[in-house]
Amino acid sequence: MAEGDSRTFLVSAPQEELLTAVAEDLNNDREFNIGEMPFRVADMSVLAPDVGEPGTSGTIETGTGVVVRIPPWRFEDYGIDPEGDDFAFWRPEYTVEPFKLQLHDNLDKKHDQFCREDLPGPTDVEGELFDEYELLKTYALPVTVAEGETLTYVVSKWRFDYRVRNDHHRRHLNLALDTGIAERNSLGFGFCNITDKTTVRGETPRAFS
Repeated sequence: MAEGDSRTFLVSAPQEELLTAVAEDLNNDREFNIGEMPFRVADMSVLAPDVGEPGTSGTIETGTGVVVRIPPWRFEDYGIDPEGDDFAFWRPEYTVEPFKLQLHDNLDKKHDQFCREDLPGPTDVEGELFDEYELLKTYALPVTVAEGETLTYVVSKWRFDYRVRNDHHRRHLNLALDTGIAERNSLGFGFCNITDKTTVRGETPRAFS
């Protein structure tokens, strides 16, 4: 990057009040720093992606790598035997099933945190979160997890097809858009975009960024 470049910075969260506070702060003080890089906010806008009402179909792609760590007490359940006693990053050779199960469990925890207690979470209902899971690539990435501490993460990028079954399924998918999927979302991992959508009325698909 060079001085004068323009960049888009996205802030995503399931709490509207948090987003409102960030927007108000940036509106009052347009200076915005990332580490030692100073920026000035020129404009702000609201994005409200929604997978659509029941019957809508579409595609969601991960904009950043997805972190799925398998804990050692699940190794036997998944039939894997990685080196060491610590958690294992998901890899294609482990098959997609452990990935889906860990993703569902993680989203269930976020549902417990941000949604009403009387509403069923992703693991409380029948059916998959996504209809199709297409792995795009897997790669290793050095990540600074704390000052002076860097770890290598194995992450993956995905394309998911979905068809909204009901209002509960819609809520689960939209929660995934708000919070990101899988782990380490606070470091920027697991964030998703709707890249294609066809409504029940046959409207033109819409793309989001």
